[in-house]
Amino acid sequence: MAQVYYEKDADSSRLQGKTIGIIGYGSQGHAHALNLRDSGANVLVGLYEGSGSRAKAEAEGLTVDTPDKVTAASDVIMVVIPDQIQGPVYKESIGPHLNSSKTLMFAHGFNIHFGEIVPPEDVDVSMIAPKAPGHRVREVFVDGSGVPSLVAIHQDPSGSALANALAYGAGIGSMRAGIVATTFKEETETDLFGEQTVLCGGVTSLVKNAFEVLTEAGYQPEIAYFEVMHELKLIVDLMYEGGMNYMRYSVSETAEYGDYSRGPRVVDPHVRANMEQVLAEIQDGTFAKEWIAENHEGQPRFKAMREAGANHEIEKVGAQLRGMMSFLKKK
Repeated sequence: MAQVYYEKDADSSRLQGKTIGIIGYGSQGHAHALNLRDSGANVLVGLYEGSGSRAKAEAEGLTVDTPDKVTAASDVIMVVIPDQIQGPVYKESIGPHLNSSKTLMFAHGFNIHFGEIVPPEDVDVSMIAPKAPGHRVREVFVDGSGVPSLVAIHQDPSGSALANALAYGAGIGSMRAGIVATTFKEETETDLFGEQTVLCGGVTSLVKNAFEVLTEAGYQPEIAYFEVMHELKLIVDLMYEGGMNYMRYSVSETAEYGDYSRGPRVVDPHVRANMEQVLAEIQDGTFAKEWIAENHEGQPRFKAMREAGANHEIEKVGAQLRGMMSFLKKK
């Protein structure tokens, strides 16, 4: 079983007198910065000149400067900018200002694990990765609780990397829920696998194919949308709350029998074999090299796939139907 750390395992005083630089102010960045500030830490936010997030951070009373100046002024540097720009930003603005007195932290291990970022050997390198979107990290913290996180240590020349990472985790509220020990390799590879085979790639491909099967069989697109897209949240919410058994307890026995008897025919051994191939491509670096090259080339294939997805019939039908649902927050 995994090692889990709780509040009793953290010494929050390790952050006293230290300056924490948050590089980025997106989903995770804003939550880390605000939670740490509210926990009493001295927080700086590093953003490029002209960033649209500068005004948001300053409106919260945070001090904002460029990533190089924030890195130079900080004892702990947490990198929470998108994977594809971390390498260049590190080389230009972070790496030159690191020394043995500083700690470099990440909320995802991609660039460390795949070697896009190689910190000096005398610098502590660690990870605190909340298992929730940034807005949820913030909401739960404000309510007095916290979301679980992962902790990993890549380099520990000081001998205190874990203790300092747990103190950081306490600062964003995660020690209230629990922090699970992992490695940069495990976090990176399982995170990518989950995104590609289930959470993003698997679910959207399953929904899109089911929608096409129904509409090509003559069913109305609106009815198909309700059955394979709209109700998905209801099922996922049940699993989120109580696992698969709770979901099956909550649906009809007709639905439950269809789950057992038809589900394995849809997600059959061929699908499992494809999942295993996807995992292999993550493990051997094939996906990372492909994604890095895609960004170096200006994302032509990525942008084409994004446009095709946005123009699929299910998106057009869904937009119309969601317009009927006043209970949904407008996006």
